[in-house]
Amino acid sequence: MSIEIRSAPHIKGTRTVEQIMRHVVWSLLPVCAFFVFQYGLSALLSLLVVTVSCLLTERFFVRQGGQSGDIGDFSAIITGLLLALSLPPGFPLWMGAVAGIVAIALGKALFGGIGFNVFNPALIGRAFVQAAFPQAIATYTPSFMPGRFYEFIPSSMTLPLMQPVSVVEWLKDRQFDALAGATPLAKWKFEGVLANADDLLTSLSGHMAVGPSPILILLCGAYLAFRRFLDWRIPAAILGSAGLTAWMLFALNDVRFPNPFFMLFSGGLILGAVYMATDMATSPVTPKGMWVYGALIGLLTVIIRYYSGLPEGVMYAILLANAATPLIEKITQPTPFGKGVLSNIGRQKKGASYPLHSGYISREDASAETPKKRFLPNKPKHPPKE
Repeated sequence: MSIEIRSAPHIKGTRTVEQIMRHVVWSLLPVCAFFVFQYGLSALLSLLVVTVSCLLTERFFVRQGGQSGDIGDFSAIITGLLLALSLPPGFPLWMGAVAGIVAIALGKALFGGIGFNVFNPALIGRAFVQAAFPQAIATYTPSFMPGRFYEFIPSSMTLPLMQPVSVVEWLKDRQFDALAGATPLAKWKFEGVLANADDLLTSLSGHMAVGPSPILILLCGAYLAFRRFLDWRIPAAILGSAGLTAWMLFALNDVRFPNPFFMLFSGGLILGAVYMATDMATSPVTPKGMWVYGALIGLLTVIIRYYSGLPEGVMYAILLANAATPLIEKITQPTPFGKGVLSNIGRQKKGASYPLHSGYISREDASAETPKKRFLPNKPKHPPKE
C-alpha cells in the first residue's frame, strides 16, 4: 500500500485553464467585431498584429524554457486582444508589435509564465508604450469614418522606428477639425464638453473617438459570469465604488465634476472592470478581498481622472490594485475553522475533543457522535535509560 503526499488543493474542479481561456476569447469576439465595425481595416490589422506579436513572444519564451504554459492555452490571445482594444485604432502597427512583445516578456515571462504574473500583462504593454510613445497613444480618430473598410488610417502604416504620420491633414480632407479625434474624457477634461448618454452607452454615434460599446461589453461579461468564468464581485465593486465616488463629488460641485453616469460609461472603465481587473492571476481569491480590490480600483480611477493631468486612469488604478493584491488577500483571509470557537472557550486543553458543527460535515456523518477519549491498553513503554 502506497501513500501519496502532495500539497493543496486536494479537491480540484473539472475546468481546465484552456477551457476557461477559450470561453474568454469567445466572449471577446463580439467586442472585437464591433471595434472593427467602428474603425475598419486599421482596427482589424491592429488586432491581428498585436495578437500575433504576443503569440510569437509567448512561443519564444516557452521554447526557451523561460516560462510555464503553452501557446495553446489561449492566454496570449487574450492578452493581445485586450491590449489592441486599449490602443487607439490608428496606433502605428510597429508600435503595437512592441507593445505585444513587452506585454508577454515583462508582464508574464519575467515572473515565470501563466499564473505567476503579478500585474496584468496587457496593461503592462500599454503602460510601456504610453511612456515610450506618448504622442502616438494620445492620437485618436473619429469612429465610423467613410471609407474605413477600404483604406487605412495614415498613422497605422508608419514605417518601423519612424514618427507617426500626422492625421490632421487627413481629417481636414474629410471636413473634420483636429479636435474631432478627442475622446469624450479628453473633451471633458480640457474643454468642459460632456457627451450624450446614448452616445456613451452604445458607441453608435458617428464621428466620436470612443471604444467598443459598454453595453456590449457588459453583456459579454454577463455570459462569463453566468458560466462562472469570472467573479461578478470585482466588476460590481469597481463600478459601485467609481459611481459612488463620482456621485459624492458631483453632489459637492456639479459644475466642476461631471455626473456619475458619464464617469462610468466613458473611457475604458467598463472594459477594464470586466476583462482586465478580473484576471485570475492578479486579483484576490477571497470574497472580501474581491470587494476591497474592486473598490480600490474604482476609487483610484475617479481620483486619477479628476485630479491628475491624464484624462484616463483605469490602467494605473488596476496596476496599483494588482500590486496591493497580496496585502488584500492577507488581511481578508477567512477565519480558520475552530479558531473562533477556541478563542471563546479559552485555551485548548491537551487531549480534548470538540464536536464539529453539522453544517461542516457530510449528511451521512451528521448523526455521528464524538468518540470518547480512549487509552491504549497495551501502550508500549520506553526502555530504561542506561
